[in-house]
Amino acid sequence: MIVALIIICEVGFWVLLAGGLALRYLAKMPRAGVAVLLMEPLLEVVLLVVTAVDLKNGAEPDWKHGLAAVYIGFTVAFGHRVIKWADARFAHRFAGGSAPVRPPKYGMARAVHEWKVAGRWMLGAGIAMGLLQVAIWYVGGDGDVGSLRMWQQKMRFVIGINAIIAGAYTVFPKREPVG
Repeated sequence: MIVALIIICEVGFWVLLAGGLALRYLAKMPRAGVAVLLMEPLLEVVLLVVTAVDLKNGAEPDWKHGLAAVYIGFTVAFGHRVIKWADARFAHRFAGGSAPVRPPKYGMARAVHEWKVAGRWMLGAGIAMGLLQVAIWYVGGDGDVGSLRMWQQKMRFVIGINAIIAGAYTVFPKREPVG
């Protein structure tokens, strides 16, 4: 049930995003578009509540509960950015907006960009780790929380990999081609 709800939330995110942007730019109803876009966080609240109720009703914590925490963490960290990204492209394509700004390709500007991206990944992983820890406390010593701890370990790995990637762009900045 949890995996199906995660899939429904992901599909719902894209449906609400497309609907909100269509209302905003194609139907020329910007307030209605914003209202639809503001409904997106409700999906994560529903997923959080259903996951908590599932654990409360005695379900053994497993990878599905961990995946729900990870999904919520990364949606919180990246959701607004994805909406801004899609909005810029939709505005450019359908409303005569300016072309979306591309990230820098070279030098320290690229390193700063990579640290910002890494920061979002780290934020998503941190939120997921926090939700996983709350779930561990919620279940208590009676349940097997090994799968939740495994997800926490994976989130530490995500943080480490992103720090290495951003650090590499800082230490070895990509140089602009000559000529």
